[in-house]
Amino acid sequence: QPVEFFPRYLRQVLAALAAGNAVIAKSAEQTPLVAAFAVRLMYQAGIPADVLHFLPGSGASVGAALTGAEGIAGVAFTGTVETARLIAKSLAAKPGPLAPRIAETGGQNVMIVDSSALLEQAVADALTSAFSSAGQRCSCLRVVFVQEEIAAAFIAKLDGALQEIEVGDPILLATDVGPLIDVDALAQRAHGARSDVARRCADVKRYRVRLLFFAASFRN
Repeated sequence: QPVEFFPRYLRQVLAALAAGNAVIAKSAEQTPLVAAFAVRLMYQAGIPADVLHFLPGSGASVGAALTGAEGIAGVAFTGTVETARLIAKSLAAKPGPLAPRIAETGGQNVMIVDSSALLEQAVADALTSAFSSAGQRCSCLRVVFVQEEIAAAFIAKLDGALQEIEVGDPILLATDVGPLIDVDALAQRAHGARSDVARRCADVKRYRVRLLFFAASFRN
């Protein structure tokens, strides 16, 4: 996955090792140094180098070669639905028994805020969940359902909190949201933000429940 979330990366590798498998660990092509550091930590913890191999590279070249190789007995993948489908096709095309595939492709994570909620806490939790890792983790908040009676107050507090978010260099303590992983992610997030704002305006007129969509480029 783009931000190479350490716990998930380690969990996938260690689970396969614990089950008695040798592992070829391929990172997202944008994050080879982070993934290499994670593998180095596993070596230092005592995992033999002959059962854990780190192989960085692009999905189109290295990833495709791995999933199509006869010696690959299974794949654990975190990323997009489109890539997960390509992996499934590649595994199905190989001769012999179908290799198992574990694909974690994210989803629409939702928060529900009703009239019993402390709005300040709800807003703080929404921002923490939505903008952790600049909103790039699959576990980040995507949608908030707000009870109509408190929607106006919630939106006002949310708007005020958004104005205080600092976007910038993550090495600075004052920075709340760091950079996106690459130019493609920036373009996708900007397009999503524009679409979400348009959808929100339409939904407020049609539904009694308000929907708020978050994106890292919300303020822009």
